[in-house]
Amino acid sequence: MFRGPLGGYGLPMTLLDLILGSAGEGIYGLDADGLTTFVNPAAAAMVGYAAHELIGQSMHAVLHHSHADGTHYEAKHCPIYSAFKDGKVHCVEDDVFWRRDGSCFPVEYTSTPIFDHGRLAGAVLVFRDITERRKAQGELRAALAQVETLKERLEEENEYLREEIDSDHGFRDIVGNSPALQKALQQVEMVAPTEANVLIHGESGTGKELLARSIHEHSRRSKRPMIKVNCASIPKELFESEFFGHVKGAFTSAAKDRVGRFELADGGTLFLDEVGEIPIDLQSKLLRVLQEGEFERVGEARSRKVDVRVISATNRDLLERIKANEFRQDLYYRLSVFPIEAPPLRDRPEDVEPLAVHFAALACTKHGVPCVRLTKKHLKKLMMSDWPGNVRELQHVVERAVIMSAGGKFDIATSFEELPAAKGRSKNAAVVPLAELKEMEEQSIRAALKEAGGKVYGDTGAAALLGVKPTTLASRMKAMGIERG
Repeated sequence: MFRGPLGGYGLPMTLLDLILGSAGEGIYGLDADGLTTFVNPAAAAMVGYAAHELIGQSMHAVLHHSHADGTHYEAKHCPIYSAFKDGKVHCVEDDVFWRRDGSCFPVEYTSTPIFDHGRLAGAVLVFRDITERRKAQGELRAALAQVETLKERLEEENEYLREEIDSDHGFRDIVGNSPALQKALQQVEMVAPTEANVLIHGESGTGKELLARSIHEHSRRSKRPMIKVNCASIPKELFESEFFGHVKGAFTSAAKDRVGRFELADGGTLFLDEVGEIPIDLQSKLLRVLQEGEFERVGEARSRKVDVRVISATNRDLLERIKANEFRQDLYYRLSVFPIEAPPLRDRPEDVEPLAVHFAALACTKHGVPCVRLTKKHLKKLMMSDWPGNVRELQHVVERAVIMSAGGKFDIATSFEELPAAKGRSKNAAVVPLAELKEMEEQSIRAALKEAGGKVYGDTGAAALLGVKPTTLASRMKAMGIERG
């Protein structure tokens, strides 16, 4: 088994055999011509040859002939051979050796020159298979990457939740017992335990986000956050990054990796407010996430899996946007598996009083004002309005009155008349019973529909004749049971 340069060290041949045979590392010797002089059992086993088959062979040609990518490895560049040319020790931590079966494995090795009476006589090479180490290092890198991802996600979640805590959601509970509101709440109760995507339609200020929060809080996802995205407030060029995140260097201002809203909502709920404002060129990517549950961060090639329930809200007529080629029909049907209508305040007049009382109590606590009491006169004034700004407008009127009461008398009337919506309204306008107002409204709607030939939308539709939004008119027709014909 043993021949060559080491014989000059005066050790008994049997002792050398025992040393080489018991070594766990691969060891082989080369003469000054680069031919193999000895091979220990560990080396032979690692490369898949019998030891005697390698003696006298060019070890470079046998097991070091190619790089890891398969390209040819010139012998003149081989660090192993360099040891008996320059007389220096060469250590390599990242290389490959090739087995008899044509496969390769990662190695680290040290090539040490051997001198015979001051003359370079060859080299001895000690190497080890680092496959398991590489595997462990890869697993460690993957684990660290996962920890880093979770850390980023936790930081983003904490930042998002801080924003949610600092923001003013208005009223915390859904207040009211009107039939219109109870119908919406019954729908919430039905859909909340399911995984169905929900589309909430309603005018601004009707409490669409509160309905969305109620669905989330009564779902199986309630232990995870509900992440909100206001689609109307995102610049077009930042939509994709906001939704899906980005990696460092993906664009000029991408100084670090960023977790997107979909990833933040993984396992929970994503609330897309004003969903009708999503650019048409991004809608296909949103559809893919809904269909396949995967996405890519901007600037990243690999796909990421995500499990998200989507609740959307809009005050726009998405069917009209579909006709105008501004919204994808397939996306619409994905989002509106279960549609819910958030009723406007004018359709739930019974709720004005409990809402006003609720808002007054909240405002007094918020601004440190002594508790105020709403009188019948106050409530009568509030009942006179059709509340074009809906519940949000009512909240602002009451809160403004509470703030003004800090300097004296609590006065709803002054607060109410200062609203832009109240400008031009006579303070001495005659009080008309609500029943008569509703009858007059129904007659006006029927007359407009008749003149428009049953058409609601468009420049010649009933909505245009009445000077209201088509969605508002459709909502009033539904509440009154009026058909187009």
